[in-house]
Amino acid sequence: MATPITISIPHQLGRAEARRRIDAGFAKIIRLLPGSSGTPSERWDGDRLIFSVAAMGQSVSGVIHVLDAEVAMEIQMPGVLGMIARGVEGRLQKMGQLLLKK
Repeated sequence: MATPITISIPHQLGRAEARRRIDAGFAKIIRLLPGSSGTPSERWDGDRLIFSVAAMGQSVSGVIHVLDAEVAMEIQMPGVLGMIARGVEGRLQKMGQLLLKK
């Protein structure tokens, strides 16, 4: 069973600039997932970045929603990765804040 991580990061950049920064910093976000390896699958659907990546032999998937004044991340941490989800959540929150800092 997967453990969901939900993160909300307010910003003052506007939707287009926030999307550009998320797109440019996506590799940094993925590297925060423990054991992530290989090339992530990613695709934009409007202002939603849908992705998956292998981590410790499991598939981590998620969606990053870019809104006018907020970026919301929803990530599914399967199996053993779910047990460390809280630690990962804090690091993802911090990285997101750095990417979206005005």
